[in-house]
Amino acid sequence: MWLRGDVLAASAGLANCWSLGQPSSGVTDPPASSRPVGLEPGLHGQRVHCGKKGGETTGPNPTDRGRPGTKRHIVTDRQGIPLTVLLSGANVHDSRMLEPLLDALPPIQGKNGRPRRRPGKLHADKGYDYRRCRMACSRRGIRHRIARKGIESSSHLGKHRWVVERTFVWISRFRRLTVRYERRADIHLAFITIACSLICFRALKTWF
Repeated sequence: MWLRGDVLAASAGLANCWSLGQPSSGVTDPPASSRPVGLEPGLHGQRVHCGKKGGETTGPNPTDRGRPGTKRHIVTDRQGIPLTVLLSGANVHDSRMLEPLLDALPPIQGKNGRPRRRPGKLHADKGYDYRRCRMACSRRGIRHRIARKGIESSSHLGKHRWVVERTFVWISRFRRLTVRYERRADIHLAFITIACSLICFRALKTWF
């Protein structure tokens, strides 16, 4: 499973456009893979700006001169298939959303019997190098692989991190989600959920 957050920008005067829009052909089709489907966690954040009037679940973006923005946080499996997504203000640190994301995971179909609720292992970058993040994983029976600040190279974790980065590219290809137009957070989250559902559906078509 991968976890990550991303920030969107919404421009004023465009809130009347309600269609999700169409992605470019083939962009959201995950490539076929011979690897078994499983959970391969990871964490990260991505930001989006909001219009002049702001809206729900916004905060000053520390990377864009304090403009109000929203951050999307997502969990994917090792193939990049989205499992759950949450929103926060742009000023919320990614590590603070780790526990809500883990608790929001739906049951995962595994072997015969009781469905899996938690991933087997979580990969995360240095933004999650905190004792509270490791403890959150341990309490849920999740093995963690979190890069350590000042010790490990960011490039080494890239072989895992690119999976969730690619998923955000798939989501951003839906024109409705490139910029956050809605003031209500629940409406924006609904559009993201629809996009994730389409990505999952196209993955199922590819696999079966």
